[in-house]
Amino acid sequence: MSPTERTAWTSLGVGLLVLSLKGAAWWLTGSTALFADMLETVVNVAAASAALAAVRYSAMPADENHPYGHAKVEYFSAVLEGTLILVAASMILQEVYGAIFNPRAPDQPLVGIALSAVATIINGSWATILRRRGRRLGSPALVADSKYLMSDVITSAGVIAGVGLVAATGLLWLDPLMAGVTAVMILVSGARLLRESVGGLMDEAVGAEDLAAIRNIVSSAAEGAIEAHDLRTRHAGRITFVEFHLVVPGAMPVSEAHDICDRVETALKDRLGNAVITIHVEPEGKAKHSGVLVL
Repeated sequence: MSPTERTAWTSLGVGLLVLSLKGAAWWLTGSTALFADMLETVVNVAAASAALAAVRYSAMPADENHPYGHAKVEYFSAVLEGTLILVAASMILQEVYGAIFNPRAPDQPLVGIALSAVATIINGSWATILRRRGRRLGSPALVADSKYLMSDVITSAGVIAGVGLVAATGLLWLDPLMAGVTAVMILVSGARLLRESVGGLMDEAVGAEDLAAIRNIVSSAAEGAIEAHDLRTRHAGRITFVEFHLVVPGAMPVSEAHDICDRVETALKDRLGNAVITIHVEPEGKAKHSGVLVL
């Protein structure tokens, strides 16, 4: 089992544990806010299951039908998670609408708060670990899961505070209010996640920092070449694709041009990790500018 798959299994287990704690908190109290918090975790468990399936599928090697591999499937998992978040927010808002007209005091609020607090601490700890592992392993599915978990932690903290205020002040309208705030925060989180995931599916270029690093690496490692142009980049899951044209002197031997390409590829992979580099070598007559290495 790969480290990415093992992490996805752990995330699913943590999600089920947190769901059981939040479910118990809602069942004991009947609080609308705690119901919203629990429903958010239901989405998280479903998303963790989707992330696990995506991680396992993306690890499959390239084949005849998928010569570039299967890594891009992780973006579909992230899109599914964002969609589930929006569905959960809609369900919470429906519950809030009913609770506004029929407010009720939570039962056993202190027990519910305690259970929810334990679940939130577990979620926050795992979200931090998951974000680090997801970035280290280059897994969009795990990174997306960690972002949603952290937003869950923030909303859970607000829910706990709201239920506590209801118990302390007797202001019953605070319970559906906190549930409504939770739904709005979930909507924002889901919309952001969808935008990032769709960007990956649309072959969005690498970020400004990575792009600058790529340009600098080509400039320093391609000594002997005349120019590099038509640089293009994209992400596919944990893989970064980089391609450009490299102009070399017309009299340069093929072996020497190949050595330059090898140097550039090695330097780029050291910086980017799992990367596929495509370099199209051209003679000096194809140069577009003079003295400009990377365009």
